[in-house]
Amino acid sequence: MLFSRDIGIDLGTANVLIYVKGKGVILNEPSVVAMDRKTNQVIAVGEEARKMIGRTPANIVAVRPLKEGVIADFDVTEIMLKYFIERLKVRGFMNKPRILICCPTNVTSVEQKAIREAAEKSGGKKVYLEEEPKVAAIGAGMDIYQPTGNMVVDIGGGTTDVAVLSMGDIVTSESIKVAGDVFDNDILQYVKKQYKLLIGERTAETIKIEIGTVFKGSRKDEMEIRGRDMVTGLPRVITIHSEEIELAVRESVNMIVAAAKNVLEKTPPELSADIIDRGVILTGGGAMLHGIEQLLAEELKVPVFVAEDPMNSVAIGTGIMLDSLSRKSR
Repeated sequence: MLFSRDIGIDLGTANVLIYVKGKGVILNEPSVVAMDRKTNQVIAVGEEARKMIGRTPANIVAVRPLKEGVIADFDVTEIMLKYFIERLKVRGFMNKPRILICCPTNVTSVEQKAIREAAEKSGGKKVYLEEEPKVAAIGAGMDIYQPTGNMVVDIGGGTTDVAVLSMGDIVTSESIKVAGDVFDNDILQYVKKQYKLLIGERTAETIKIEIGTVFKGSRKDEMEIRGRDMVTGLPRVITIHSEEIELAVRESVNMIVAAAKNVLEKTPPELSADIIDRGVILTGGGAMLHGIEQLLAEELKVPVFVAEDPMNSVAIGTGIMLDSLSRKSR
């Protein structure tokens, strides 16, 4: 292969998704790197490393280099990106790919520089940064280049971005550090407090996906979970119900609702009128949370829809933007 392909990266706290021009989204891996503490060697990256969370000997640590939507560990992020990009074999013989990366709306210029540097070091020729909700809206099929208001709520692993877009740009937005990871932690703490049982991050996430809901009374499922009894120190099994999960995450979910209300309150009236007609689009992994659309529709008094492919919205959006980049450069 002589020529490199352009790639779009959704650098998420929970997952990294990579879009390759002409091929679509071809990589979706957890943002986790397993390292040996003693030698500082990388043992595994992505899904393999995620399986090791909470299950490794003391000298091996599973690191999540992104916290709350931003790079917490620069070196590990760079290792991770390099690994994924090399695995895709997108670097040409002669040249390097152009990379478009997404970041949350309230990233500081220092953090932006860190993201850009990590991408350049991992093999990008030219690196473009775009704001996540904008890319998510494009990926969800919204036409944000018209003078009409579009509202998107992107609930990821580390951050929730709420934005109203018009004429191809963000009019009002808010980014909060409440998202999937916080819900997992809420569930973990609830089980600990309520049942004196210790469970791991992965179990908490499974509970959220399998039986969780955020809309009161909308789901009546139950599931058996295993953990360690805090009193005896021995393994124990308990049964947990959907209603309890709603209770556990209620406070955090209300912060997302509040952020969405804030953005709507700051939106110019003409655009607000458009949103009543067109509704709000939900993207990101959090859009798949049971009951989230009902809750937001009830609280915001506007129609709410989940994007067709919420997990991949941002990655698909990078693809669409890369196409327009190459048209411009021609």
